[in-house]
Amino acid sequence: CGIRMDGIGYSGMTVTPYYDSMLCKYTVRGSTFNEALSRMKRTLQECRIRGVKTNIPFILNVLTHPEFETGIVTTSFIDDNPKLKQISSSQWDFANVGQSTQKSVGTTERNLRYFANLAVNGHPDELGADPTKLSSKHNDPTKDILPEIEIPDSGTRQILLERGPAGYAKYVRENKGLMVTDTTWRDAHQSLLATRVRTSDLIRCAPYTNAALSKAFSLEMWGGATFDVAMRFLHECPWERLEKLREVVPNVPFQMLLRGANAVGYTNYPDNVVYKFCKQAKTSGVDIFRVFDSLNYIDNLKLGVDAAGAAGGFVEGAMSY
Repeated sequence: CGIRMDGIGYSGMTVTPYYDSMLCKYTVRGSTFNEALSRMKRTLQECRIRGVKTNIPFILNVLTHPEFETGIVTTSFIDDNPKLKQISSSQWDFANVGQSTQKSVGTTERNLRYFANLAVNGHPDELGADPTKLSSKHNDPTKDILPEIEIPDSGTRQILLERGPAGYAKYVRENKGLMVTDTTWRDAHQSLLATRVRTSDLIRCAPYTNAALSKAFSLEMWGGATFDVAMRFLHECPWERLEKLREVVPNVPFQMLLRGANAVGYTNYPDNVVYKFCKQAKTSGVDIFRVFDSLNYIDNLKLGVDAAGAAGGFVEGAMSY
């Protein structure tokens, strides 16, 4: 995409008081100067570094200055335009009004983090929150927005159930179209939201997902970090999560990510534990097991493949690179 980042900065990094002032450096390229300029603006708009002040507002002032946008400036450009350094009152003409000023950027992000924390952890007791006084009766605003849909008569899962794993593999090979695996319910919110989307939230959109993906290869929605996060942070049972979603998505094959001999944990488990885990997962609703090992260690990978196959699942081996 023409964007490169160098330096010690990375997503989730904690900046200490003894930080290197060069946290990160962006290099962009484009077919024209304006294209490169647009990419750099968007890159800086989406960059978030908390806890320390950065020169991002100053650089945005430079990039959005009419004279700089012409591509013709001299080394005295900053001295000739001292207002570039006045970042507290900076305003930028961006399409997203939430990124038009420093204050709006911070306010929007703080609000999102606040609401996300409330959604997952609830109102803190120390602020006087009393769950007994909260009413469970409320209108669902999505009913006025989302249209009514019909549940498909059948989907690719029915093909898998009727023909078995071998028959489904043959169906996939003979299919002339593009078959998609959707990972929204697993890797998408695992990577972007620390796997914090609740079962109740997924159930509300499940009928639409079922209809939209009824002809897809699979819907990856379990395994990986979804298992331990459900217990540790969402205070949910991962098995109940799987079974509830299975009920409302009858037409799409469910897929899970299995870490070989690690199952969904962070250590090697005895073989019989992995076999029993895969058997229960298949019983609770998993159809396809995508098996990998982080180090591509064949013995660990083979255990996961054998356990998923013995459970009657469709096995998809994967390599890490």
